[in-house]
Amino acid sequence: MAKNKTIETENSVDAYLQAIQDEKKRVDCALIIDLIKKETGLEPKMWGTGIVGFGSYHYKYASGREGDAPLAGLAARVNAITLYISTEFDQREELLEKFGKYKISKACIYIKKIEDIDIEVLRKMINNSVTYMRNNYLN
Repeated sequence: MAKNKTIETENSVDAYLQAIQDEKKRVDCALIIDLIKKETGLEPKMWGTGIVGFGSYHYKYASGREGDAPLAGLAARVNAITLYISTEFDQREELLEKFGKYKISKACIYIKKIEDIDIEVLRKMINNSVTYMRNNYLN
């Protein structure tokens, strides 16, 4: 089985932020990192070369593949800021309805800029997601 590429590293979160060329995206990512840190009490760590993650949990799929992943995280991508939060948590659908302008895939939420979303809703989503992950993966 292939080795997981996305693992926690000792790379610098500050260096990652400084390397984001788009100033607006850099500022938005820094604000979201501060928000997640404040809400979770967890320090940001680099996962791989492009994900800022908070905390970790161990997963194991029915296929036998297993590994570790951050409880929550984000990445600055070319077209959007990617938010990595659980796909299941209390009030997910209701909160997404109030969240603002975003796109979603199975495991990620994509935003263009922080002004497109409701920060208080993001705060609730982070808290509910991390609570769900802790209750289901860390017990």
